[in-house]
Amino acid sequence: MSEKAVTPRPASTILLLRNAAGTDEIEVFMMVRHYEIDFNSGALVFPGGSVDAGDQEIIANPALYSGGEGLDASALSFADRRDPETFEESGILLARPQGSKALVDAKRAGEIEAASRAALCESKTTFPEVLTDHGMLLALDELVPYAHWITPEGMPKRFDTWFFLAAAPPEQVGAHDGKESTDSIWVSPREALEGGESGRFKLPFPTTRNLIRLGKQPGVKAALDDSRGKPVVTVMPVMTKLNGGRQLRIPLEAGYDGDVFEVGAA
Repeated sequence: MSEKAVTPRPASTILLLRNAAGTDEIEVFMMVRHYEIDFNSGALVFPGGSVDAGDQEIIANPALYSGGEGLDASALSFADRRDPETFEESGILLARPQGSKALVDAKRAGEIEAASRAALCESKTTFPEVLTDHGMLLALDELVPYAHWITPEGMPKRFDTWFFLAAAPPEQVGAHDGKESTDSIWVSPREALEGGESGRFKLPFPTTRNLIRLGKQPGVKAALDDSRGKPVVTVMPVMTKLNGGRQLRIPLEAGYDGDVFEVGAA
């Protein structure tokens, strides 16, 4: 009897970007997942997580966000959850005060984090309540759809994940939560990939491909401009075995410089 197919769980993540001090090289905020977590434990990843059924409250209430007109319905349904999860995991708040066109400044964001992040992580409050209490609107217009990956069929855990790019709000540096993640760094794609090759970092396959793609951009503005308005090709890798090795096949048109990648011995 064949095993029951696992339905991919909706998820999304944000690649928070900044230019390295004194240069235009991109840095991205990444975290090390806790070693006791059963999916990608110990891996260096972008902040993100599952989208739960009850997480549509924000998108159902336009009074809680600004922008979002450039996102299609599918991407928008993932984006509305991404900001709350990013705030819980990193402490970075991608929002603007009501009536303002500017993103919240670092001082005010720090005050909101100090007042609300712990309670939010412990489910003692909700993100809509945090926004309302502090007079904030999520800045969904700052999100640029970047990639869409679905875990291959046959895996015990599967996710249907949207990746978004966003420029990190000025001077918000972020920090891991110490629970789901045990460390956090701002790192260039080049340094992260070098760490993956040396064994310093454990990098999942989609993370590696997105770091390589991101590292080709000369700066944050270029990365955002290059992706803004560009169609996103869904990637669901297919595992094949050939000559004693394993390969993952992905769509060539997804823009990852190839369609077949070696991933180890069979």
